[in-house]
Amino acid sequence: MIRWRAATVTEIRRSWRGAVEVDVDIDGDGPGRALAYVDLVGRPEPGDRVVLNTTATALGLGTGGYALVVAIPRRPSPDPNGPGHLIKARYTPAQAVVFGVDEQDSPHHAVLAAAESLDGMPVVIADLHSALPAILAGILADRPAARVVYLMTDGAALPLAFSRTVAGLAGLLAGTVTCGQSFGGDLEAVTVHTGLLAARHVLAADVVIVTQGPGNLGTGTPWGFSGVQAGDAANAVATLG
Repeated sequence: MIRWRAATVTEIRRSWRGAVEVDVDIDGDGPGRALAYVDLVGRPEPGDRVVLNTTATALGLGTGGYALVVAIPRRPSPDPNGPGHLIKARYTPAQAVVFGVDEQDSPHHAVLAAAESLDGMPVVIADLHSALPAILAGILADRPAARVVYLMTDGAALPLAFSRTVAGLAGLLAGTVTCGQSFGGDLEAVTVHTGLLAARHVLAADVVIVTQGPGNLGTGTPWGFSGVQAGDAANAVATLG
């Protein structure tokens, strides 16, 4: 299920919020490109020995084309010391604790516990992450002062940091919320429902855009496509109103 490799970091390439792209020399496989999520594994430096998951590159999967840094054994990332009791990527070796906007210790817990509606807030739902900038551009062209929040579901990439698109939209989006097993947003939510409510009642969104992250999954069958999650989001919007 997982293809593990050891490697040495040879060069730092580029970085964006939460992620660093590096060149690596993979033991037995030669040069390659890898991505490290800083909040999960720390920030790699040239000369570091790292453990990689190379499953996706071995399969030739399209989005990203990266091996993923699993650990920097000689410089493990610091222990988490902030608040939070929500676990994302649950029961995997990479499960991570986050501070949920809807958990009991959150200062917003009472607001979300009492919230019952989106107050008619418009929600735009798309099946592909690549639609995000076009939708945002259309909204801001019509309503330049609108507070637009992106709600990322967990049908594709789980770390928001994988998205260079979101990093590039900083300053245009009023905020980000990651829900389900996805993580890394300005706010973390358990479900699409609480993610929508948090966007409205905590981030004061005028409009929310809902879509999965980069790297959708498809099988060539009518229902075997991660974008059908858009239907779940539509149901949540209809329920909350």
